[in-house]
Amino acid sequence: SAEIAAICMDRERLRVLAHEELGLPTTPYRFAGSLEELREGAQIVGYPCVVKPIMSSSGHGQSVVRSADAIDAAWTEAQEGRRAHDEGDVSRVIVEALAPLDYELTVLTVSSSAGIVTCAPIGQRQESGDYRESWQPATFTPDVLEQAQHIARTAVEGLVAKAQASGEKGWGVFGVELFVLTDGNVLFNEVSPRPHDTGMVTMASQRLSEFALHARAILGLPITQEHVALSIPEGTVAASHAIVVQGDGEAEFRNVAAALAEPGTDLRVFAKPEVHGHRRMAVALAVGGDETDARAKAGNVAESLDIAIV
Repeated sequence: SAEIAAICMDRERLRVLAHEELGLPTTPYRFAGSLEELREGAQIVGYPCVVKPIMSSSGHGQSVVRSADAIDAAWTEAQEGRRAHDEGDVSRVIVEALAPLDYELTVLTVSSSAGIVTCAPIGQRQESGDYRESWQPATFTPDVLEQAQHIARTAVEGLVAKAQASGEKGWGVFGVELFVLTDGNVLFNEVSPRPHDTGMVTMASQRLSEFALHARAILGLPITQEHVALSIPEGTVAASHAIVVQGDGEAEFRNVAAALAEPGTDLRVFAKPEVHGHRRMAVALAVGGDETDARAKAGNVAESLDIAIV
């Protein structure tokens, strides 16, 4: 849906929909179109706070501001890190309170001709706002699970309603990103209207990966709770580990056989011919007896690879 993509790319439109229209819990926030408005907004939400461009991804242009002295630098970072723009244009930003975060999780939510269903929630670890590890199923209390699934379903229902009002179906996979606070409350963060980076773990955890689910949904095939069920043995956990390559040239993967020697591991190399700077070029997958085991196995695959830039 073009309408859903437009909303999700714009943090202002998405936050207004989620919090002000759908009533979902979020961090306190303000929007700003100038440095002065940003100063005022930061004063209202309080320090420390986070400043992000209205349109950016993977942590680009984002900064944590711990005092008023750092506001100018945060404004500059947001302007330089936003999506492609015409020179001289000013990007609006969102400033939001830095929540007492315990952890983040993703609920993959599928909208199809059969309605809306949710996958088992996915735990994740990020570095500088970018995905590095994920695992499924993530372990947390029944109350957190109930909150997470309610927020995910409500957010996607709201987006689908917007799509349908524009004459579109609104079918596909959505990665609903959530904050779990130290007091156990769950907050809405953002939505990716596509297969999600953290959802790559579903290539190991589910019979139908997020990519298969997305394709089926947009083709009009019904997706039920059975289609999103875990396929790994009960009590086990699947994990993914992003493989980020640094350099300038073509990446050549070596020592693959040794890296995959441990049972229950896999490697998916992306069809990206070159890297310039740093780029996610592959993902390691593993199934283990618990979260710690699965993450360690996936991490070992990544560390055992010998990646040369040629």
